[in-house]
Amino acid sequence: MNKNEVMDALYQFGNEGTKSIYINHGAKEPFFGVKVGDLKKLQKKIKVNHQLALELYATGNSDAMYLAGMIADPKVITKEQLQDWVKNAYWYMLSDYTVSSVAAASPHAWEIGLEWITSSEEFICSAGWNTLTGYISIKTDEDIDLEKVASLMEQIGEDIHTSQNRVRYSKNGFVIAVGSYILPLSDSALEVGRKIGKVSVNMGKTSCKVPLAEEYITKVRTMDRVGKKKKSTRC
Repeated sequence: MNKNEVMDALYQFGNEGTKSIYINHGAKEPFFGVKVGDLKKLQKKIKVNHQLALELYATGNSDAMYLAGMIADPKVITKEQLQDWVKNAYWYMLSDYTVSSVAAASPHAWEIGLEWITSSEEFICSAGWNTLTGYISIKTDEDIDLEKVASLMEQIGEDIHTSQNRVRYSKNGFVIAVGSYILPLSDSALEVGRKIGKVSVNMGKTSCKVPLAEEYITKVRTMDRVGKKKKSTRC
């Protein structure tokens, strides 16, 4: 499929109900309101096509941008392309899922994640934390700078409640990820989760809630799943 064929297919999959939900979450025109399940149908048909992914992301259409992340090749994406993607990720579905999932599986994950978390731009910073979260979920502990991860958690314990809205959500998720995927730091993550307690995030006109880090990590520990890594950063 080429770009025009994909855009036509996205238009056909468009759903007003889904569009309204996405608007409540922060999406803006232009987009059609395509369900993720329908995007997966196109993903299955296209498989991996990095050039097409770049073309779709450049359209500025949220549905096309989300699909771009599903068909992009993290192995070949450049740092410059990731910088362009994160700059144009204007709502959390793009910053926290599309961009971060590709970045986390790329050769630039650790470096670019640490760079983005220093940004004053809310969605870039949030993308950075989610990139690091994805990275530690798929990499072996031996490949991870555990001292740096520990220091990042210490930082979160001090500043999460004064961070920007989506950044608070992403930092909370990072603590959960550390407690769930890195066995040597699970106890520390549990302590940080207990320290930060309830994290308040404005989720817009939605019923979404912020998970309690301590509760979530405890559940993973009870299931004896701490340290079990994911195969991919993308669903």
